Amino acid sequence: MRNIDLNKLITDKSKELGFNLVGFTSPYKTNQNNNLDNWLNLKYHASMNWMETSKDKRSDIFKYFPEVQTIISFAYNYYTDENDDNANNYKISNYAWGNDYHIVLKKKLYDIISLISEHKSDFKYRVCVDTSPLMEKFWAEKAGIGWIGKHTNLINDKIGSWFFLCEILLDFKLTYDSPFSLDLCGSCTKCVDECPTDAIVDEYVLDSNKCISYLTIENRDDIPDNLKENLGDWIYGCDICQQVCPWNQKFSVKTTDADFIIRDKIKNKTKEDWENLNIQEYRETFKKSAIKRTKFSGLKRNILANK
Repeated sequence: MRNIDLNKLITDKSKELGFNLVGFTSPYKTNQNNNLDNWLNLKYHASMNWMETSKDKRSDIFKYFPEVQTIISFAYNYYTDENDDNANNYKISNYAWGNDYHIVLKKKLYDIISLISEHKSDFKYRVCVDTSPLMEKFWAEKAGIGWIGKHTNLINDKIGSWFFLCEILLDFKLTYDSPFSLDLCGSCTKCVDECPTDAIVDEYVLDSNKCISYLTIENRDDIPDNLKENLGDWIYGCDICQQVCPWNQKFSVKTTDADFIIRDKIKNKTKEDWENLNIQEYRETFKKSAIKRTKFSGLKRNILANK
């Protein structure tokens, strides 16, 4: 079977599985090592030490998967707009309202691997959903998915930025797409201006130490007192830089995927319910949820920090 046919089969299957965008690109040793080193040297990764220990693989994909010849990048919309309807309640990032995207998307990617296996035997691959040492936004840009915005999220000019990224790496060549070569942010700085903790320290540069998403998810320490007053009722993640982005305001579309629709056990909670949350309720509410990343103690810390 010709490569172009396999490209089409993969693209058609990805649409069937609910992916909004798919792109193919060729791997190469990037020039991102200096950018990553500078970011790490400034300690902008905060306590996320795996960013430093895996930096060689992040900057050189061949150190992660030596046989790689094709990177397939996928984008999957998760937007729910629930925070817009709950202005007086505690807030959770859109991506975490439903089921854990790692589980949901990995299954879809393996469905695509099964399709490839029907037409090609004896190949090596990697399936990557957020936890692999990849510069996934960089490769998505090279695959034509979109451009990296000033808030450091990837933006697409048709659907905005409310999407997950995930990848399949293959040890054989397919037909490659053209990179997304435009930066369509222009002179807009809304994401920079509206960040309540000034975490976007320069255009395209994020200091995780100040980022509400980092502080309420990956951070295992107390939230600094000078940042608590700007949490704005966020108890897991933060979407402000995406909410104010004109590309999202114009092009975002609510997901129809039941896996990412808000759970009733989350939607129906009041501030008082959140403040009285116990470990049993936590386990029942967040079974197979990405919110378990912050653990019960972290979520209670975040709630207390907002009071």
